[in-house]
Amino acid sequence: MPFKTTDDAVRAWVEGWAVSRGAAQPTPRPWGFTVEVGRPTEMARHVVTAADEATVRKLAENTTASGIPLKAFVPAPTLKEWLPPGWVLMDGHAALMAARLSAVEAPPGLPDGYRLRRWDRAGVTRVAVRAPDGAFAARGQIAVTGPTAVVDQVETHPAHWRRGLGRVVMGTLAEAATRQGARAAVLGATAKGRSLYEAVGWQVVAPLSAAVRETGDGGS
Repeated sequence: MPFKTTDDAVRAWVEGWAVSRGAAQPTPRPWGFTVEVGRPTEMARHVVTAADEATVRKLAENTTASGIPLKAFVPAPTLKEWLPPGWVLMDGHAALMAARLSAVEAPPGLPDGYRLRRWDRAGVTRVAVRAPDGAFAARGQIAVTGPTAVVDQVETHPAHWRRGLGRVVMGTLAEAATRQGARAAVLGATAKGRSLYEAVGWQVVAPLSAAVRETGDGGS
């Protein structure tokens, strides 16, 4: 594994994610971290590294606001069993993954007509791919925090799936982080994204699941 321990990978993910999203510096807790995000739909998030039933249940019971998700490094069915009434699982979480940047596949060439733009701002490198007609096709970003980096918000529009754009984005981000001195990287993967990341040199470090308190109208 590119990190000495799973805790090291988790810490790198939390710190890099905060940089990527412009969130506050993570606050250490006895059970993990709290990150102040400041969005209407996510005021903060709790990242639980000491994932056991008693810890998760107590934290969930003490979290009364609906805009504070809880992230834990356990399979979703396990997290669901641990949660008190009023909490629901969030979609889009499957695994924490890591890679040695030197082992990540180099970016292939773009299909004819597609264009890539890359820019750096406030410690974050962003990549955007335009389709031949100029519309959005794919994107991703990476935040470098010293020797480690976090890949974030990787997305390909469904109309442009299976054209290698995800590989282009991932390879370009890895190259950018390597030039900035990062040697290893981490990301939170969805079930759909996991196969792409494994194909270009990433490996699973731990399961990742998330939950949020239901809103008063029954939504999440």
